[in-house]
Amino acid sequence: MNVRGERECTACGTRWSYAETGSVGCPACGSLKSVGTGERTATTDRPASFDLTSVRGAVDEATNDELADRARGICREYVRNRGFVADGDLRPLDDTYLAAMELRHAADIVARTSRLTEDEELYFLSLLRDADDGTRPGPETVPPSFHEARGLAVADAVRTYRRDLRLWVEETDRELELELEDAQSTLESLIDHETRLRMLEGDVEPAIAERLLETTRHLANGVQGDVAELEAAREGLESLAETL
Repeated sequence: MNVRGERECTACGTRWSYAETGSVGCPACGSLKSVGTGERTATTDRPASFDLTSVRGAVDEATNDELADRARGICREYVRNRGFVADGDLRPLDDTYLAAMELRHAADIVARTSRLTEDEELYFLSLLRDADDGTRPGPETVPPSFHEARGLAVADAVRTYRRDLRLWVEETDRELELELEDAQSTLESLIDHETRLRMLEGDVEPAIAERLLETTRHLANGVQGDVAELEAAREGLESLAETL
């Protein structure tokens, strides 16, 4: 959506950034009477809290199913509010968002698994321990039964990010320092690979999913004017075509 990024309270005169609060309500007095100042800018990212402390605190008493259910709700709420455009600026595809996505999908698998192996439980608990710090288990430590969680997390994150990337290009109406047609062609190729990963239900080697993620980040940098990064994205997608 497009909003005026800076707002001013008509009751007390306080000014604040919509991108920081995600609300038209005054953070000082609570009044809902405010006016936007400046130009409208694209914004998809809203302030969101991601804290798994309460879930970690229940590890000794709750079953894995119960932990998964609690974690899934927290992750779902967090990613629902997150985006990658704020006040007209494109933000990076960050690891905290990816970790929340992965934990959400991992929780689904835990819920439908009657009994976790030791490796599976260690993986799940490591996500509970570190996801809200933006840390994911290394690709080599993801058990085969949870490859789907890593793959679908990457596919979902790439889909959200490339949509915001396209919005940012369109809404900012900026003149790119590279051929826009080249960037759009690379973006279309990225969409094809993301779709293939989704059709496979994410069930690929985690290292392959990570390559798609890395390519997405290269493309984001490329669209912002880094020709070398755009070329890296192209090469990454060409390489992925052999495995995905």
